Amino acid sequence: MPGKLVIFSAPSGAGKTTIVHHLLEQDFNLGFSTSACSRDRRGNEVDGADYHFLGIAKFKEKIQNDEFIEWEEVYPDQFYGTLKSELNELLAQGMNVIFDVDVVGGLNIKKHYGDQALSVFVMPPSLDHLRQRLEHRSTETQKAMRDRLVKAEKELTVADQFDTVLVNDDLQNAFIKAEKLVADFLSEDA
Repeated sequence: MPGKLVIFSAPSGAGKTTIVHHLLEQDFNLGFSTSACSRDRRGNEVDGADYHFLGIAKFKEKIQNDEFIEWEEVYPDQFYGTLKSELNELLAQGMNVIFDVDVVGGLNIKKHYGDQALSVFVMPPSLDHLRQRLEHRSTETQKAMRDRLVKAEKELTVADQFDTVLVNDDLQNAFIKAEKLVADFLSEDA
């Protein structure tokens, strides 16, 4: 049944984006809700595909105009959010919608949509493992990595507020578990 929402949230580096991209390749009639952000693009990121890169002024303007389902200042002057227009467009196409959002955003979307949404917290095997993943990325300064790890510690404390927790200790295993979670949820009656 189209019109269901699947939310994947996790601390940065836990693997949620990799899992979401895998799920988009499966036959679940999923449309990806591209988040908006105020930060600059990194590396090979594409505007409109990876994020809607709005800049701080435009992002704040959209907040004032109530154009977001949810938004958060994740780091100082780094805003992220989900545009209402993005979700409405996907739903109008008869799709189920998958989100790759931060932990607060995931909880806010779930709170807003209730049983129409499945919220999944992707749990890293440990904070040390998460630190290693962030180091391996090589996209962060040491300070940014420390900030992400401090934030991750806080985010781990709210994992139990999600519908389910998916431990990503083995990526192939996480793919299989994620596929089952999504298939079961999408096959439920609304």
